[in-house]
Amino acid sequence: MASSLTLHSFCLFSTLLAFTTTGATQCALEKPMMHLHFYMHDDFTGYTGPKPTAMRIVTMPKMSINDTSPRTFGDVAVLNNLLTKGPSHESELLGRAQGFSVRVSDGGLVNDLSLHLVFEHGPFAGSSIYIHGRIPLDKPVRESVVVGGTGHFRFARGYMISKNYDYSLATGGVVEFNIYVM
Repeated sequence: MASSLTLHSFCLFSTLLAFTTTGATQCALEKPMMHLHFYMHDDFTGYTGPKPTAMRIVTMPKMSINDTSPRTFGDVAVLNNLLTKGPSHESELLGRAQGFSVRVSDGGLVNDLSLHLVFEHGPFAGSSIYIHGRIPLDKPVRESVVVGGTGHFRFARGYMISKNYDYSLATGGVVEFNIYVM
């Protein structure tokens, strides 16, 4: 009797698993991949207005007297950067990139980035996309993960490609974002 019940449970479980897997695949295929392209103004010095939009809130001591980098292992910066349609800070405002970045490499320029792209204007106003990733700043192109979102981007997944448009580690600058999301 016990083996009959176990076999019945296994068959029921297998059927449910096949049904839910098929349903999830069909649901994922129904949503097309969307490409978003815009620019983030990472302003540590206030060049886009009267005050900076990014700020280092934890500054760690240098690990070596030969370290000339403006940032070091353990530094933490918070961001409230502008998102614009074009690379000029006077371009059409889309929203804000809000989050934080932690320097996680003691021998390189690698940050752990947690970023909410909050859309305030345009067709996605009131929605946001959440990005997380390892950002090696010495690489020309970086890839991060779309973890989720709100509003239009609820249950979003995908990836973001970022690259410096005009950027200095000491002062900030403009970073180009290409986001592929479904």
